[in-house]
This record gives sequence, structure tokens and C-alpha cells, in this order.
Amino acid sequence: MSTYEVAVEARAELGEGPTWDPAGARLLWVDVLASRVHTYDPATGRRTVHDTGEHVGAAKPRAHGGLVLNLRDGVGLLDPDGAFRWLRYDPVPGRRANDAAVAPDGSLWAGTMRYDEAPGGGTLTRLTGDGTAEPVLTDVAVSNGIGWSPDGTRMYYIDSPTRRIDVFDYDGERVRNRRTLAVIEDGAGFPDGLTVDAAGGVWVALWDGGAVRRYTPAGALDREIRLPAPRTTACAFGGPGLTDLYVTTARVGLTEPTPLSGSVLVVPGAGEGLPQPPFQG
Repeated sequence: MSTYEVAVEARAELGEGPTWDPAGARLLWVDVLASRVHTYDPATGRRTVHDTGEHVGAAKPRAHGGLVLNLRDGVGLLDPDGAFRWLRYDPVPGRRANDAAVAPDGSLWAGTMRYDEAPGGGTLTRLTGDGTAEPVLTDVAVSNGIGWSPDGTRMYYIDSPTRRIDVFDYDGERVRNRRTLAVIEDGAGFPDGLTVDAAGGVWVALWDGGAVRRYTPAGALDREIRLPAPRTTACAFGGPGLTDLYVTTARVGLTEPTPLSGSVLVVPGAGEGLPQPPFQG
């Protein structure tokens, strides 16, 4: 029986995007609606906060230091010294950034959504370090979890209102042959962020489900970890050996949030994660 611990006690409006930064031995995560990027060092407890100035969907490490940020008005680069510049400036009224992930080749796959969550208002775009942007999906409602299989031949993807975890074939740059891996049943919440473990299992956080689930590469439900925050948003492995599962949560929209809604939780020894590549830019 897996038990959780509180990694970061917080009151994040919309905690999202946990990402282990191996170079800094720290966890990155964002509070989307507070426009903040947080870091947490589990060895020392040290925390930092960076204000991005606009809603931020994700923050990922870059190969030569600093972060790549999926922001409301596009994708930007934050240098280690705090200097910022746009990689791709693409503001669309009524639209914001959401989850993002770095592919095995070092490209950033950045999702967007409309604030009103209108079907077809969101996108998924592949960006390389020189700012080249290639549309992957253009008919999305709430672009969310993205991850790749250990052998790099599959990409997993979530458009939350569909209740599906989808899978594509991946050739190193592009995806094709979209199909359903698993469907989250009515009453169990909506699939949000995901991560893939070293055995190929797909872990997904359930918004309004208060849980994280693991699905096998064949799509069978393998495990469920219940957590004391109904709006679990995303998960990622981190810590020494990538064995600890970090889970972000949200308070937004809850009339009666639980005491830990908005905190970052951790399930020690939950599994074995995959090292995540940095963005090559």
C-alpha cells in the first residue's frame, strides 16, 4: 500500500507540470494562474519562486541551463541569470498555454487551450531550439498530458474532456495512427497530466478524481493511489533513482478545498521513472 507525504505545503491555485531537473537535483512545478514557476530541493527543503508575468503552463530544463517556458503568449527562454527572450511569440486572444513535454529528440511539444475550454480551441505544437514550430494537433479542447514510451516508439497524449489516454506511433519527429489506450470511466474524474515509467507504464493524474492511476502499455488499469486533494493535476518521478512520484494539485474552482489542495504531494518508492531529456535550445 503506497502512502503519500507532503513535499511542498502550498495553496497553489492551479499547481501543474512537475518535472525533475537532474542537473539541479530539484523539482520544477508551476502555478498556472498565479504566473509562477516553483523549485523544490527535497534534500535541503530549499524552495524558489519566479514570477513569469503571465500565465505559465509548463517549465522544463534546457540543455545548457535555464528553462523553457510554455506561456500564455507563446514559448520563451529563461536564462540562468534571469534574462528572458521569446522563442516563439504567438498570442491568441482567449487562449493560454497548458502542459508541455520534451521529446526524446530534445524538441518541445507545447499544448494550448482556450480559457473557456471550447472544443477545437487548443493546439499541440512541436518546437525546436531555433524556434521552428510545426503543428501536431490543431483540434484540441484542453491539451494536457504528453509522454513517450521507454523505447521511443510511442507517444501518449491526453485531451482531457475526451476522458481518453490516446497513443500514437512516433518515428522520432512525427506521430501517426492515433488510437485509444484507455478511457477514464464516468465518476472517476478527468485525465490530466501523465508520466511514463521505466517499464512503460502510463501514470495519469485524475482531475476531480483525487487519485493517480497506472495503466499498463496494453491499457489495463494496474494501480490506483488515492490522494487527499480532489483536483490532482499531474505527476512525475524524481528524487534519487527517480523512484519518488511527485503529484501537483489545485484549489481553483473548489468551494470547499481540502487542507492539502494546492500542495505538492509525493509517494516515495512508487516506481522507477524515466530520465527526461532537456530542451535543446
